[in-house]
Amino acid sequence: MTHGIGGSDAATELARLQDMTAGSTPIEDSEFAARLAQAQALMQAIGLDAVYLNAGTNLYYFTGTRWSASERLVGALVPATGEPVYIAPAFELGTLQGFLRVPGEVHCWEEHENPYQLCARLLANSGAREVGIDESAPFFIAGGLQQAAPDCHFQSATAVTAGCRMYKSAAELALMQRAKDMTLEVHRAVARILRPGISTTEVSAFIDAAHRQVGAPAGSYFCIVLFGPDSAFPHGVAQPKTLDEGDMVLIDTGCQLHGYISDITRSYVFGEPTAQQREIWNLEQAAQLAAFGAAQIGVPCGSVDDAARAVLTAAGLGPDYALPGLPHRTGHGIGLDIHEWPYLVRGDDTPLAAGMCFSNEPMICVPGAFGVRHEDHFYMTEKGPHWFTQPAHSVDDPFG
Repeated sequence: MTHGIGGSDAATELARLQDMTAGSTPIEDSEFAARLAQAQALMQAIGLDAVYLNAGTNLYYFTGTRWSASERLVGALVPATGEPVYIAPAFELGTLQGFLRVPGEVHCWEEHENPYQLCARLLANSGAREVGIDESAPFFIAGGLQQAAPDCHFQSATAVTAGCRMYKSAAELALMQRAKDMTLEVHRAVARILRPGISTTEVSAFIDAAHRQVGAPAGSYFCIVLFGPDSAFPHGVAQPKTLDEGDMVLIDTGCQLHGYISDITRSYVFGEPTAQQREIWNLEQAAQLAAFGAAQIGVPCGSVDDAARAVLTAAGLGPDYALPGLPHRTGHGIGLDIHEWPYLVRGDDTPLAAGMCFSNEPMICVPGAFGVRHEDHFYMTEKGPHWFTQPAHSVDDPFG
């Protein structure tokens, strides 16, 4: 039996877990102010008069206002100079004011009124003509703004939003580090509760409870549990199988801490690895380490994907996205969203820079047999990449 897999039960493992959030602190108001100042400097550099931020992670990142997107427009207009202006339904005014972290006037619209016309008036009053729209805003909002303000020229605000959010601060890195530490501890615990016949539903429920036990108030942010041949499908199957002796186990999960997300995958065998499982597991690790080694300051993001893929191609897998092999990109950015800019994928010429954070997961899929995904994350320092969590130890002792 692979070391550290099986031999325990859910109650025992939950009792062992402790809250790991002591000392972690949310982003401070001074950092939100600095983010707005940076955004405004970018706006001035590229000639934007204002940016519309929709409810969601962009609104939170720049203003500290936590609000979920819905069919009702809630957001902020950020001018190139001065305070942001918030827009919200009138009946939500009191609630919204309780969430505001960055000062600014709140302009309200009643249920029968057109919120896009309100935005258009605010833009006209400020003299704004070149306006960026939050790239996460749904089409009905982008279209509504364009129709209500035909004198404005609208474009994606990605140059501003991504231009700030790609580079994590020390406070962000600390929150992400803690969230990942929490999820890795959950991974260790769930591996020990596995037994023949256990369902993916039971495993997922344990992972959610374990995340709560280590201090994630919402439990798991997401969870993928796959056994045996199902593990060859990167994001799962409609009818997952129960666990059998000799199955490859793939568990991909994460949580949130003050809005920042963890995302770690572990693959290991329940039982004794076969020669093929051992070979692919080790090859996956080699590809992951090659990607990490290629991630150097100034190097294009796409070259990291190239490095991982070259290892697999040399071993006779692929080529490109062909199976058996690696069917998707090597990695994605992460922060307040689980997938953020930039991406470790062929053709992404974004130069790697300090503060960028990435998943490193060059998964190998062997159709009809199994898949192996080692997913850890790293962030860029001035001296090169630094792991948030150390890669899996070995096929016989994945947790070390």
